[in-house]
Amino acid sequence: MQFHPKSLLWAAAFASLCASMGARADWAQSTDPLVIQAKPELSQVQAQNPPGFTWSRHATGPASYEIEITPVGGMPSRVVVERNWHLPTKALALGNYTWRVRPVGTADWSNPRTFSITSKSVAFEVPDNATVRNRILAKARPRSLPASVTPFSTWNTAKRADLEPYLSRLGNEVKSQVTAVPALSDSRWSVLISSPLTAAMAAQQTDVRQRINEATRQLEAAALMYRIKGEAIFLAEALKRGDQLAALDPNGPTSYVNQDQATRQIAWGLIKGIDLLGSALDANRKAQWLAAVKTRTTVIYNSLAGNNGRLDQFPFDSHGNTSLVFLVLISSLSLGDIPDAQKWFDFSFRAYALSPNPWSGPEGGYANGTAYAEYAAAYLLALWDPLSHASGVNFFGKPWTLGFLDFAMEFIPPGARVHAFGDASETRPDPRVFRAFASRMWSPRAAWFVKNTTGLEDAMSLLSAQYPLPVTDTKVYQAPSNSAYYPSIGWVAMHSDLAANSRISTFFKSSPYGSFNHSHGDQNGLLLSSAGQPLLVKAGWYDWYGSPYWSDWYHQTRSQNAITFDGGKGQLVNGYREQLQRNGKITAFTAQPTYDYTEGDATPAYGGQLSMARRQVWHLRSAANAVLVRDRLASSVARTYEWNMHTPAIMTVENPLNVKVTAGGQMLCVRSLNTGATFAKWIGPAAKANVVEDHGAFYLKSEANAIAEYLVLLDVGCLRPTVTMGMSGSVRTVSVGGQTVTLN
Repeated sequence: MQFHPKSLLWAAAFASLCASMGARADWAQSTDPLVIQAKPELSQVQAQNPPGFTWSRHATGPASYEIEITPVGGMPSRVVVERNWHLPTKALALGNYTWRVRPVGTADWSNPRTFSITSKSVAFEVPDNATVRNRILAKARPRSLPASVTPFSTWNTAKRADLEPYLSRLGNEVKSQVTAVPALSDSRWSVLISSPLTAAMAAQQTDVRQRINEATRQLEAAALMYRIKGEAIFLAEALKRGDQLAALDPNGPTSYVNQDQATRQIAWGLIKGIDLLGSALDANRKAQWLAAVKTRTTVIYNSLAGNNGRLDQFPFDSHGNTSLVFLVLISSLSLGDIPDAQKWFDFSFRAYALSPNPWSGPEGGYANGTAYAEYAAAYLLALWDPLSHASGVNFFGKPWTLGFLDFAMEFIPPGARVHAFGDASETRPDPRVFRAFASRMWSPRAAWFVKNTTGLEDAMSLLSAQYPLPVTDTKVYQAPSNSAYYPSIGWVAMHSDLAANSRISTFFKSSPYGSFNHSHGDQNGLLLSSAGQPLLVKAGWYDWYGSPYWSDWYHQTRSQNAITFDGGKGQLVNGYREQLQRNGKITAFTAQPTYDYTEGDATPAYGGQLSMARRQVWHLRSAANAVLVRDRLASSVARTYEWNMHTPAIMTVENPLNVKVTAGGQMLCVRSLNTGATFAKWIGPAAKANVVEDHGAFYLKSEANAIAEYLVLLDVGCLRPTVTMGMSGSVRTVSVGGQTVTLN
């Protein structure tokens, strides 16, 4: 983080002032990790201008709050809000600021917090609800499409050359699915959903989701084809699918309680069909569809609006946050047709604009892992296009969005064969998703990613998008940096050269999110690949969330490239809020031309079992791209530690200190530089069919209260660099292929 020189002096003076204040508890910052944090803070330069302000609710549950924002050396401005957040409608002037908040009618101000707006803060202004609502109502249907989506007969030669292949693909898809997609009926799903979830229940919920997604896509695709081509077959198919969706019992298998994803998808599919078909939809049918939309959306709204907006205080709800953006879209397209749509819209639109997801800070990232980030990008692509067209607020221009794309490029760069960390991280990325996501942005990095990836975008998505795509206006291409640190999620990426297909990539994680939600017990965990080939991998596979296999193996530390002890005991991953408390933290990061360095502290993740669990990682670019890993561990009782590693091919144990793995034409030699830490294989649960996994660990015994140290070299390519260790006074050094590292 960078500051103006005067800003540092001001921040120091302000910190001294705060320290001199009374020691009363600061009510705006809850000690409960599930509760929203007070932000912005710590003089941080804000990625977005204006920033969003959040705080924990006051214990008295006031009806409104007064927030005061003061530029240093200037006059304060105050505004009253009804919820525990504030998103100004206009950008702030450059400079340093303080802010504080109090319940209206009291003197109970929160502690003042500091932040900075600089030239690096990107302007992203969201008008007030009434302005956006009026803008939406003034837009002729279809609101969800840009003006560039016109009937095929109006297309010029260039547009036909670009889009006609996609139009043909989508038309053929719809026609083939007329008989292939089964008619929907509640009787298809007979299993009663209860707690705890069983395999049969999970299978039915998956089938419900898949069939509803299938039917709503057919409805939307047919309606879009009818709008562009005007052929009766597409209108008939859209009407048939819409009627089937509207006829499903909102209290049956597709109810919000049984399958929330199905309820929101049905409501979205119907209102999107209404918007696309326009006057082609007869009044009686439109009324029936709108009634289904209202019934299902009311349930969603009631769930989210409970407790004055439950996500405002407790944001860590992945399904709830996804439902929120669906509510934004459904309400945007329902305005003028459903009276309650204004209430839905006013509740959801600016709340969503404030923060599109709870899994990272404003710099981007996605704590749940890149597989779920890809899933999020896919539904954001489907929802943000119509939302931006309808509202005039371009969510692809939000600073968080480019940070989110940067995160994807760092951790699943072009050619990556697996995802990184968390659930489904063993699966293969689909570059088409983030390629399409990037194509909606004006950014040299987005343009670079589009240029360096391949794959056809989904035809319906492209035909619904602005033509030509925004990325075509960017003529400058810039690869992302060779290393990146995402402080809010505790992830670090280190590449030899991200722009090269031969890149060596090291990923490190020590996250404040701990093992919460789709994250795992992998604090201070490592992943490593060469030329896209994984060499140190996450073991296991994702069958379903919360399954016995997930709980007993896949979610556990032993299935990660991380530290366990005494026969596989690892980080504590049980509980709920405890998963956020048993976490990790990146304590150091630096990026230099010849090396990257990071350090993580995972001690809290072990829940008191260890008194120290620190890992340092050096990615040495000038030393044949070797990676040096140092762990320092301690416990109040004697332990045998395990430095676990998992590979996608059978390892060769050359001797107790050296292990070699060859996979996909790439090699990795792992060398223990501590002669007391020796290697042995161990057997884990069976891998997925047709997948090879091998497991092993360097074992190191340690006495009670002693500091045990691992020093492990990851020699990519098995170049066998010369390694020497020395001591100068109290300073230890390690030289790898002539590049020296100081062990602090």
